[in-house]
Amino acid sequence: MADDPAPTEKSKKAPKRVTGLGRGLNSLFGDIQREEPIAPAESADGEGSAASPVIDGLRSIAVADIRPNPDQPRQHFDSDALDELADSMRQRGVIQPIVVRPQGKTFQIVAGERRWRAAQRARLHQIPAVVRDLSDEETLEIAIVENVQRRDLNVIEEAEAYARLSQDFGHSQSRLAEVVGKSRSHIANLMRLLELPATVKALVVDEKLSMGHARALINAPNAEELAPQIVKQGLSVRDVERLVRKSLSGDKSPSPKKAAATSENDADIQALENHLGDLLGLKVKIQSSGQGGTLAIEYATLDQLDLICQRLTGEHI
Repeated sequence: MADDPAPTEKSKKAPKRVTGLGRGLNSLFGDIQREEPIAPAESADGEGSAASPVIDGLRSIAVADIRPNPDQPRQHFDSDALDELADSMRQRGVIQPIVVRPQGKTFQIVAGERRWRAAQRARLHQIPAVVRDLSDEETLEIAIVENVQRRDLNVIEEAEAYARLSQDFGHSQSRLAEVVGKSRSHIANLMRLLELPATVKALVVDEKLSMGHARALINAPNAEELAPQIVKQGLSVRDVERLVRKSLSGDKSPSPKKAAATSENDADIQALENHLGDLLGLKVKIQSSGQGGTLAIEYATLDQLDLICQRLTGEHI
């Protein structure tokens, strides 16, 4: 059988630009998974050097040559979880490479800061990394996608990341929804959380208040007064919604528990729709009829449908 002809210059294809971030990080790796790792460049003294970075390739990079991104959306890293990951790395190595971009003679993390931090704790000298030449906008988009899909961001961090894409790069809420594969209403609800007082946002970051609690407090004129009360009394989201309604209407009744049966049912269903919508990042509608009913989840793209299927089946992204 004749040998295959050597590829001509015309037959060689330029690497494709990263697109479709809503599909997740798979678009970042693409054909990289089939390439052999590229060894670090050697300097004159035999030490690894980052002076000649390999663009669009997988290589092993010195942990000391990697720098975190100061604009990384995720600011909170659980110390115990990092120790567990570090233990795993000592035994099995780094299973998934991080993503970096060249920055002078070093590299800046695009995605995978948690793995880099754990590698430091594991005292690893090298870590596998995919090198990409990315703009500031693309870097922030990818960092948000990775953290959102792995659910590593608290809702305030996520909202702040969306706000930065909107303010610095002019992203509309529709564009943001396309980037992360969630609904526009979910993006809008998250960004409204930034209107809350700093003390209330701090309680959300500390997971003492849920997103549902925080969203119910957005229109409250006395959110700072209500927030500690909610935490202390362990009030539900429905309780908070009633308190806020009374506050807005001037009703000073001390009990948040009293309501008509119809209003109670409506509030329960609304709260459940909001809770499920927050978990999925998509619009959820519940229609009740007696003891049964229907649950509808709206999606605008096939990416969002894929996300729903992954959540329902428990498949990891």
